[in-house]
Amino acid sequence: MMTEEYEDQAGRRVWLSRDEVDALLEVVDDPLRKVAFRLAAECGLRTHEIVAVTPDHVVDGGEAGQMLVVPEGKGEKYREAPIPGSLADLVDAAASFGGVDAGEVLVDRSTRALRNWVEAARGQLADGTGEDRWRYLTFHDLRRTWAGQLANADVDETIALRWGGWNDLDTFLNHYRGEATEKAQARERTKVDWL
Repeated sequence: MMTEEYEDQAGRRVWLSRDEVDALLEVVDDPLRKVAFRLAAECGLRTHEIVAVTPDHVVDGGEAGQMLVVPEGKGEKYREAPIPGSLADLVDAAASFGGVDAGEVLVDRSTRALRNWVEAARGQLADGTGEDRWRYLTFHDLRRTWAGQLANADVDETIALRWGGWNDLDTFLNHYRGEATEKAQARERTKVDWL
């Protein structure tokens, strides 16, 4: 887990590793909460975007693979973000077996409820692991984690901007990319013979 102090407010930004995202999902026993957390951590959605997702937002993106349509992101901007196959299947299962119609909202809760869910999970993780940095985790940090993982996987920055709905590269680099993970640093280190 990486954290960084905010310059202009209390608290810290948090970037989770993939294992830490999995640990977060493990402590959540409600399927709806898992879907919400995964939409943030695996698709980069903001809270107001999550509470608007419907099963028919999962579309075939052709060669790009399955995509999640975000018809009204920040600033009411349309975008499409890749969605992992397992999450797309879960959304489809909710529509097929969970009584959610194709055009019906999947996570029918308030954005405040989503923030409460993450607060409960972070407390459980901090208490269970003894790692107090969990206490800084916010729902938006799941989106930040997604963006950081894109950057550390060397996803083309213009594609990352498109998927995340950012207006400019500076916003992405300054607020979401974060520092390189240990894994990314190890990968880059192998590129230098004398290290």
